[in-house]
Amino acid sequence: MPKELEKLKGIIKVTGKGVGYFPNPKDENNDFEIQPERIKTALSGDTVMVNPLGIEVYGRQQAEVIEIVERKKLEFVGTLEKSAEGFFFIADDKKMYRDISVPSNKSAGAKDGDKVQVKITEWTDASKSPVGEVIRLIGRKGEHNAEMLGIVLERGFDVDFPADVEAEAESLKKNFATEDHLKDRRDIRTTTTFTIDPADAKDFDDAISFKKIDENSFEIGIHIADVSHFVVPNTALDKEALHRGTSIYLVDRTIPMLPEILSNDLCSLNANEDKYAFSSIFVLDKNGGVKERWFGRTLINSDKRFTYEEAQEILDNKSGMFFEELNTLNQIAYKLREEKFRNGAIEFETEEVKFELDSLGKPIRVYKKARKDTHKLVEDFMLLANREVAKVLDSATKKNGKAAGVYRIHDAPDKEKIENLAEFVKALGFELKHKKGETTGEEISKMLKSVEGTPVETLIKTAAIRSMSKAVYSTSNIGHFGLAFEYYTHFTSPIRRYPDVMVHRLLQRFIINGKIEQDEILKYQNLCDKESEREIEAADAERASIKYKQVEYMQEHVGEEFEAIVSGVSEWGMYVEENNTKADGMVKLRDMTDDFYELQPKIYAVVGQKTGKKYSLGDKVRVKLISADPERKTLDFVLR
Repeated sequence: MPKELEKLKGIIKVTGKGVGYFPNPKDENNDFEIQPERIKTALSGDTVMVNPLGIEVYGRQQAEVIEIVERKKLEFVGTLEKSAEGFFFIADDKKMYRDISVPSNKSAGAKDGDKVQVKITEWTDASKSPVGEVIRLIGRKGEHNAEMLGIVLERGFDVDFPADVEAEAESLKKNFATEDHLKDRRDIRTTTTFTIDPADAKDFDDAISFKKIDENSFEIGIHIADVSHFVVPNTALDKEALHRGTSIYLVDRTIPMLPEILSNDLCSLNANEDKYAFSSIFVLDKNGGVKERWFGRTLINSDKRFTYEEAQEILDNKSGMFFEELNTLNQIAYKLREEKFRNGAIEFETEEVKFELDSLGKPIRVYKKARKDTHKLVEDFMLLANREVAKVLDSATKKNGKAAGVYRIHDAPDKEKIENLAEFVKALGFELKHKKGETTGEEISKMLKSVEGTPVETLIKTAAIRSMSKAVYSTSNIGHFGLAFEYYTHFTSPIRRYPDVMVHRLLQRFIINGKIEQDEILKYQNLCDKESEREIEAADAERASIKYKQVEYMQEHVGEEFEAIVSGVSEWGMYVEENNTKADGMVKLRDMTDDFYELQPKIYAVVGQKTGKKYSLGDKVRVKLISADPERKTLDFVLR
């Protein structure tokens, strides 16, 4: 019998086949494996107690779950199927390895084939199916709205706001009309100010102001919606924003972090309206050097709402509303960008797809989103503000010992991943310089520059991104490897990111008190951990909605031929990416009938036994689409 001292507590991961994996504190590269008969109803993400068994199966240390300490979730999204006693529920989450039994009297009127949200109400016997009840009828399986809502709900987000949250937002709107708008605020309404955003944007987090001082000095303000004025700690609004953590951007809609009264109206920096902002105002020289800086609450009034395309047209034509201001900002942005890359920042520009949908939400066109100078201009000034605010937080920390600050950190990549990346790009004819897995942002940038315009550009950029560490929120500043910034935080998007609200609060405390108290470090670190996790879940929802729409679009093109690139190889097939939609699919080896093909992992290729014909990563291929399954989000191709 395992000893009591061997008990371990942690988070379990479970596959769709019901096999569990638990971190081994003595060997981080070899998790404990837990067979289905020893998993004791644990679900992926649950906090559990396990006992190592002291035995191995096929070289893997085995363990058993002895207690489920805390469930990560009990609510799942999926489809109901009729059974003799009621319904079976099949979860969309492929890690949910058991169907859930739903009695007829717990189906909330849902029918066979409906997409629903179910909550597990009883499951103590691992040999039997869990029992659950329908808590939300989402719609018919396959319908656009039902599928999009299902993606959001499955990841623990909600689309509706509780009544008390909406009521608080309404009350804030009413009170705003009678507030003294200049109390403790700098009035900059007469300074030229504008926003630059996507054409379909409804909330405006940031505005830029411009004032020429002399030929080499410019006062440039980055004005951010003052969400923290309205969203006060421990209110219903604050608790809901903290729970959501972020807005979610699906292919057809935004699921906002804040109610629309705040996100699209009260906080949004709409043109020609007096608005509260939290501002970073800099005096910059023409090379982007910071000569002076000021932070504080302001009252602004934006003169113009530009779309990216409108502002770009003015720059291209060298004339139009605020051309001089836009042109000078663009020139300074170029200098800021050059300095960033000189310092070793990595440019991960990948192609982003957008969808044109019909009235029923069906994709009728997929196109690639272009990034123009105006996109980069806004980004560069937001990076400037984020960097300079982080410096202030860091100075407050040093002034007061170990104080609470919130940073956006990005660690250097794992050495083994860099070695693998270097081997990968070498197989494709390129080079990433490193020393035993240690490299610099400059070397990664050189490698990425060398692949620009080649057929494997997207492939290598994707592989490089995957080799990087994840950027997270933390109270400990270690800098940002990808941006090559010693100091970095998120200050510029508080309408859609809760960590930015936290940063605004901390910065305001520093402005008022000249320091940030250190009694809340643990609280803020816990919040950072939570919001880092919510960010991952939101990004996963966004990717899932894109993947679903890509497959749904391609469903109308079954039988057609496409140009594609080999994007991956495995024992059972090769992955291909269609050139125009960037949709991924698979050519199964069993469907490659001209030879018997085998995987040769060392050269990232599948090779025919008789002919020696080889298909390698990055190869251009012509393929025919033979099936598209939106439910599984998969595409199957054959070679032509």
